[in-house]
Amino acid sequence: MDEAAKQLRTPSAVRSDSSSPMPTAADAAIGIFDSGIGGLSVLRHIHAALPREQLLYFADSGYAPYGDKTEAQIVERSLAIASFLLEQRVKALVVACNTATAAAIQAIRTRWPQLRVVGIEPGLKPAAQLTRSRTVGVLATRSTLASQRFALLQAQMQAQYQVRYLPQACVGLVDLIEKGELHSPATVQLLERYLAPLLEQGADTLVLGCTHYPFVRPAIESVCRSLVGETPDIIDTGQAVTRQLQRLLEAGQLQTRAATGSLAGFTTASRSTLENAFRGLLKLDPPVQALQPQGGG
Repeated sequence: MDEAAKQLRTPSAVRSDSSSPMPTAADAAIGIFDSGIGGLSVLRHIHAALPREQLLYFADSGYAPYGDKTEAQIVERSLAIASFLLEQRVKALVVACNTATAAAIQAIRTRWPQLRVVGIEPGLKPAAQLTRSRTVGVLATRSTLASQRFALLQAQMQAQYQVRYLPQACVGLVDLIEKGELHSPATVQLLERYLAPLLEQGADTLVLGCTHYPFVRPAIESVCRSLVGETPDIIDTGQAVTRQLQRLLEAGQLQTRAATGSLAGFTTASRSTLENAFRGLLKLDPPVQALQPQGGG
């Protein structure tokens, strides 16, 4: 683990080989990672649906947010984290981050073609099937919205469903969520700025295109009610990711035989920050290891 931690401390120090062990045992763990605490919104669905599995959650908060990083930087971080989690013996990897999925999931699959990998996509398809006004607002990071993966998905869904998508980069929102400001005046002010133009253009459905955003869903709903007097339909794709993970495990006959599951966390920032996020957001208290402590912890 010490060697893996060294790799995580230096983003450029990512091994170029694919020699990490590829566990196929049902008792191996499931790795889940995000740029920070946002992926906990996906983890809560996985933990509820697969209570007997061993779950390892990695918060790369020391390098967050990913939304303002270059694609090369995001790929570098994602490969380093995947390598670390493989050394902890994971049978599947969940990229619980829209930005990392858009930038790096293909690189992960190329590096480890036998690894079962589940990414997270903005819920453009379910939104298209749900909207009545044919106008959908998409809240995401700049990196996600600028990615080729998102552009292709948007073009495909627009052609198939004749729906108008309104992409909105929510700069600064991930930072506030990472600080635990889920209902602060600053968060509300930022949401008002980003939501108002979408609602004014007739969006009746909103896609939460970043795994951090479900944690401010109550604030989003409150701001929408104050602006237009009603709450639009909101799409959170955490459940869809969990269903896909279940399908992959079943197809590979990799469901655990353990009687009880476990959960552990890793972070590249303060251990106490992730511990507090587990307790405050999920009401869980797993052990957390800081691989690169910053500011205490």
